[in-house]
Amino acid sequence: MSDDNNQTRSFEDKVQDKQDAIEAQFRKISRGSWARILRMARKPTPQEFKQTSIICGIGLFILGFIGFVILILMDTTIPWLIHDVFDI
Repeated sequence: MSDDNNQTRSFEDKVQDKQDAIEAQFRKISRGSWARILRMARKPTPQEFKQTSIICGIGLFILGFIGFVILILMDTTIPWLIHDVFDI
């Protein structure tokens, strides 16, 4: 029954149904928790932006330093263990 109905519908009708479904999803967003978050969002003050930038910069520096230390350990310690300690 539904196959007969789908075959008789035009391409435009099928596309319109898909578009309606997409628009319905966007309408649901405006009533959900995302809408509340977007309504509460505001532009940060210059001081808040500066503090956030400094904290993010410190975090990036720390992660980069940890990665550098791991690289140095991999380049020096692991070959030393393989060649000198285990005689491989």
